[in-house]
Amino acid sequence: MNLLLDTHVALWAITDSPHLSERARSLVADPANTVWVSVASLWEIAIKQSLGRGDMPITAEQGKAWFEQSGYRLLPIEAPHVLTVAQLPARHNDPFDRLLVAQALTEPLRLITHDAQVASYSDTVILI
Repeated sequence: MNLLLDTHVALWAITDSPHLSERARSLVADPANTVWVSVASLWEIAIKQSLGRGDMPITAEQGKAWFEQSGYRLLPIEAPHVLTVAQLPARHNDPFDRLLVAQALTEPLRLITHDAQVASYSDTVILI
């Protein structure tokens, strides 16, 4: 299965956070699954970290290195992803989350998230 991790899930996975559910942990660890992290997540990390709000303890550069060391693949942002964002219903206002949903639907990938609003976009989204 091809999995796309939302930003928080990806960070929880690389830090072995207790926030990561057993189901998510099992899916990410399963060698039969290919785990993807979007460049949109790196962009989100970069913005939050550069604003110095304190809720992003790593840089995008560190995130990229750790995701790659964990064997995750980086998913670029492509024009079809952006065009799909415009077709999504207005259920969620976060542009990063909307882009992740669009990427998951376009590719297709199974998006893993902890956000119920994000999960409401499709039954292919895995809510943890």
